[in-house]
Parts: sequence; C-alpha cells; structure tokens
Amino acid sequence: MDRVILHCDLNSFYASVELLDHPELKKLPVAVCGDPSSRHGIILAKNDPAKGFGVRTAETIWQARKKCPELILLPPHHRLYREYSRKVNAIYDEYTDLVEPFGIDESWLDVTNTLHLFGMDGAALADTLRRRVKKELGLTLSVGVSFNKVFAKLGSDYKKPDATTVICRENWRELVWPLPAGDMLYVGGAAQKLLGQYGVRTIGELAAFPRETLEELMGKLGGQIHDYANGLDREPVRSRHTPEAVKSVGNGTTFPKNLTTRAQVAAGVRLLSDSVAGRLRRAGLYAGGVHVTVRDPAFHDRSRQRQLPVPTHLIRDISAAALELAEELWKPPNPVRALTVTAIHLTPEEETYEQTNLFTAGSAPDRERQERLEAAMDGIRRKYGGGSIAFGGRTPEDPEEGGGFRKKGFS
Repeated sequence: MDRVILHCDLNSFYASVELLDHPELKKLPVAVCGDPSSRHGIILAKNDPAKGFGVRTAETIWQARKKCPELILLPPHHRLYREYSRKVNAIYDEYTDLVEPFGIDESWLDVTNTLHLFGMDGAALADTLRRRVKKELGLTLSVGVSFNKVFAKLGSDYKKPDATTVICRENWRELVWPLPAGDMLYVGGAAQKLLGQYGVRTIGELAAFPRETLEELMGKLGGQIHDYANGLDREPVRSRHTPEAVKSVGNGTTFPKNLTTRAQVAAGVRLLSDSVAGRLRRAGLYAGGVHVTVRDPAFHDRSRQRQLPVPTHLIRDISAAALELAEELWKPPNPVRALTVTAIHLTPEEETYEQTNLFTAGSAPDRERQERLEAAMDGIRRKYGGGSIAFGGRTPEDPEEGGGFRKKGFS
C-alpha cells in the first residue's frame, strides 16, 4: 500500500503573520526585513503584491526598492513566528503523530495509518487543514499530497497560494518531469549549474540521465537525486519528538566592516572556531572535518572542506584547519563580508576516545594540557559569561594579529 504524505507550506509566512496586525496593508507591497541601516538588511519575506514587482527573498533592501520604490518595510518578530508555527503544528498533531517540521513554516505529515479515522482521502484532508488554518489562525497553506516526501513538497510548491495539489502514481510523470531540475529538493544552484553542462535542465531529463554518471559527478548526492526524480524516495517522516543526530556544528557572522587583511581574517576565523569548539564540547561531540565558507560583498560564496588527521573538539585544531582553508579560498586585499566555520563528520565522545588516543599517543601530554586549558575556559565562561574569555587575543577589526587567550570582565 502506498503511503499518504502531505507537505504543508505556510504562504509568505513572516509577511502573513505581520499583516494579521496590519490588515490595511494587505493589498500593498510589503516585505519583512532586517535593519535597513545595517549590513544585515535583507528581505526575509514578502507578500504577493511585492512578489508582483519581482521582490525576492534574501536580496538586499536597496535591490528590492529599486524594483518597488513604494515597498513598505516591516521589522521581524521571530518570537511571534515561533508561536504561530507551534499553533499550526498543534493542528497537524490532531491528525497524525508523524509531523516533521522542515523549517519554521513547512511540515511533512504521514497520515497513512490515521487517514481512515477521518473518513476522507489525502486531498480532502489537505483541504480540511487549509480551511482550519485560515479560519483559526488567519493564515493560508499550500499543500502537496503524494506517496513520498519529495513529491509532496513539489506538490506544495506547484500551486500557490492556498491550494492543494495531488501528485499520485497515475499523474506524477506528467506533473513532475517537465519541472525545472532546481525545483526538486537538494538540487541547489551549484548542482543546477553542473547538470546544465550536461544538458540536464528538467526533472525528466535528470530521471533519464545515467545514475552511475551522476554518482561519478556528484558522489552520493547524484544517486540520491536520480532516485528522487524517478519517484523512488522512501525517506520516512520523522516525528519532531524523535531526536535527530547532529550532523554538523557551525557558526557564521557578517562583519560590521569588510575584512581586508590576513590578521583580520585570522582573528575572525579564530573567534568562530572558538564558538564551534565550545559547542562541540558541550554536546560531547568530536569533529572529523572542518568546512569554511567565505562570502564577499557581492554575496558570492566560496567553500572548501578538509578531513582532520584525528577527531577533535579543541579550538587549536579546528582553528588551524579553518585558517588553512580560508587561505586557500581568499587572498588579500579582497574584501570579506562574512565567514562561516563548520565542524563536520561528527562522532560522540565515547566512540572517539580510543581512536584519538591511538593516533595521538606521541603528543598525549600536549593534548592533555590543551584539553585542561579549554576545559578551564569553559568553566570560566559558565561562571562569568560567554564573553569573559576568548581565544585569539584580538577582534577581526584590530589592526594587528594577536595570540593566546584574552580575559575581560573579571579579575
């Protein structure tokens, strides 16, 4: 028996929640954005009239206002969005215990084993959910109904706003294969560019492309998206109450001013590595690799990752690897707008202990000293606050590169 999976997507979520308090603005172009006076001023969400002017999520405010000079800007209220997200998911919970959020405004529902309780099929249940959310919360949903998660999500994107789309065994090739390859889950910009070089521009062309060639070009992801394009997704819907294994721990920041020197970039990398290492230790995790992304002022990202010689949660190790990657990705005086450092290939402490000792026997005293030092830093931060002690000595804006640890705020 086929599964019955719904993907529910709240339409223009942030903007729709804001407009509940501003009904007089519903027919005007409205966008929710960061601080217009800061470098974080980008469009977070927009309503349908703003979309009509070509306003896009994640573009800068000045770009949006070039398209729509009369665009009305509203500040975000993230606590309010979380509250409405909980209310919507509480409605979903009445129909199944298998509700898997996909961000704050989207959720998958597996109703295969509960649908019979309500005397309706998947499409009718989708319509019921849309009516309830609109009546009870004043928001609209687009819902996709299908036999797997990937096609259910394609269905919710197929027609907006406030619509139900069914992608079933009988019609999925007709509906799905003509769509652009980029419409499918996990086919991002880089993947689209690569596929385009081989003449693959639609999901149907992706489905027909040799699976082995895709795996050679894209690794495991190539085989995965080939299966998706052929309707072979079997990924289960996970209850949000089921803990999910942590796959990465990262931290990124946009700097108040562009970084242009090696000292500034090194200081930024060290601060981010410090945060990542601390979170790894608190979670009892070790990193087997490091991934670094460098963003320039034109919002172009360059990324690279590296396997570490041994799993670690030490600032020193993560920072050293991240600095080497940053040097490969960037050369001064090219400006750097933002940096991200991410620990990848994570393993729990209990699975890492013997492996770490095996490969670091010769340097064990040195590592033990570093472990004690960073554990002491953790203790100071717990007692005096996260900013009480820092690794690296200087901030990214300081003119000279520093070293060691910096204390502040206590004696």
